[in-house]
Amino acid sequence: MKRLDNVKLGIGENEQNLIKIAQKQLKKPLKFFKILKKSLDARDKSNINWVYSIAFSDSAEIENKPPLGISVNPPRTAIVGSGPAGLMCALRLAEHGIAPVIIERGEEVERRVETTSRFFSERILDGDSNVQFGEGGAGTFSDGKLNTQTRDGFNRDVLEYFARFGAPEEILYLNKPHIGSDKLRKVLQNIRSFITERGGKYLFNTRFIGFERKNGKISALKLKNVKNGEESLLEIDCAVLAPGHSARDTFEMLAGEGVRMTPRDFAVGVRIEHLSARIGFAQYGVNFNLLPSADYKLVSHAHERTVFTFCMCPGGVVIPAASESGGVAVNGMSEYARDGINSNSALMVQMNAADFGGGLFDGMNFQREIERKAFEAGGRNYAAPVQLYGDFKEDRVSRRFGEIFPTYAAGTAFAPLGEILPPVAVEALKAAIPDMDKRLKGFACPDAILTGVETRFSSPVRIERNENCESVTVGGLFPCGEGSGYSGGITSSAADGIRVAEKIFGIYGKSS
Repeated sequence: MKRLDNVKLGIGENEQNLIKIAQKQLKKPLKFFKILKKSLDARDKSNINWVYSIAFSDSAEIENKPPLGISVNPPRTAIVGSGPAGLMCALRLAEHGIAPVIIERGEEVERRVETTSRFFSERILDGDSNVQFGEGGAGTFSDGKLNTQTRDGFNRDVLEYFARFGAPEEILYLNKPHIGSDKLRKVLQNIRSFITERGGKYLFNTRFIGFERKNGKISALKLKNVKNGEESLLEIDCAVLAPGHSARDTFEMLAGEGVRMTPRDFAVGVRIEHLSARIGFAQYGVNFNLLPSADYKLVSHAHERTVFTFCMCPGGVVIPAASESGGVAVNGMSEYARDGINSNSALMVQMNAADFGGGLFDGMNFQREIERKAFEAGGRNYAAPVQLYGDFKEDRVSRRFGEIFPTYAAGTAFAPLGEILPPVAVEALKAAIPDMDKRLKGFACPDAILTGVETRFSSPVRIERNENCESVTVGGLFPCGEGSGYSGGITSSAADGIRVAEKIFGIYGKSS
């Protein structure tokens, strides 16, 4: 098999030309062709190119992976949480012949979409099924962005699983792959079908409220149906704990059960919205309409606190992400087409124990307090407080929108964000936005909309585990993913889920 790197196509060229290039190089009939990597080189706005790595051959190439081992004596395994970590863990376990029971406090994705849509329009919050909780976790409403800075050996497995269950094939080679919130929903249904066909079981609308142990090892989960209040006991041999970063009541319960946890630093901030066309022109110049919606990634050290963009959503919307009554939190989302009029990104300021205290739940309560202030400022009805950047920097309450209108579905209210966010975060944002404008012209547009508050960047606690990914205080309990403090984002969380599945297989059932 031959490989060619740094193959360039102009932004108007057809990808079929890659096959012609491969055929010319091979000088034989082409029987195998594959795109290995695709990225955009826009350093010179007058000469933008797609850059590819391709593989090809004159014989049919078959990619054979060694089969996964099958458990000889499958353990009774439960997984708490059906976000990226929990689902990928379940998938891998199912392939090892271990049929897990997946405990999810929220709804299956079809009903969850209806419930969240009702919250967006009617502002009636379901504390168990919302943007944070339900099948697919928070990632279901966050574009399905799969780019990551980690170099985890399981990252490729994650991409292949998503593509196998219905994500666009291009995620296997794009430099910045994304699925889109609309397409991700079907992927989740396909994964569910695969797991249940292999004996796995989903318990939706079911909250994990405690556990029993024997000889220092977990032996059963205490569960509660959130619809009828019925409690039950599920006997198990081991449990994977992947509750997501917003499972605050679960963290409190675990602490009461003696599970060792430690506080973590995190970041807080706002969502910043610009016109997609303005970002496109800044990134690509006059040819921006010939290219996908432009993204960006910015970091500023203009203040003593680092400020950075996160979860950038080209052509996307800002969404209500509250999971607790009386609090406002926001997130961002794009569909596959990324064709919305606005683009948005989280704009985050790093916080530490000096800001909120060193107690286990001081950080969590710090987040809650910011969300409650935002709720009050928005009018106590889940509308989000907003402020134009031009007014924010001058400490003025905004009176009207300029060229940009907010996309937040539950309504907005003009309010001084400087009275909601911690003072150090306000100072850092005021220093960072004009600094970022030096690298992305127009970022400091006076009409840019700041929507508060973004507080769910990461888990405020870590559930301590050992080298086998097992809790250091409760045997058979495997903390996993973003909610347990071991990842950040869809890909790294999903990879951690696969890692934990491999650990369980290694401990409880070797290959035959």
